[in-house]
Amino acid sequence: MDAKTTGIVAYLTWIGLLIAFLAGDKEGAKFHINQALVILLFGLIGVIPFVGWIWDVFMVVCWFIGFIGALQGQENEIPLLGKIKIIK
Repeated sequence: MDAKTTGIVAYLTWIGLLIAFLAGDKEGAKFHINQALVILLFGLIGVIPFVGWIWDVFMVVCWFIGFIGALQGQENEIPLLGKIKIIK
């Protein structure tokens, strides 16, 4: 897969993230793989009642920002969490 396709696949559930990490162009799409991983991990906070639900709405908005950026081939950081680098 090329970098753009890998970036798009990374945002499609945790299975897509795993496929993008293992089979895709990791160097070209490292930004989007990292952003998708941050969204997935911080989305787990959503299990907390009330506050977590509001957080999940924010995470959905972040997912859309990242996914649209991947579709356009741009590297748009998500709000608040965009500076976090899990994959170096």
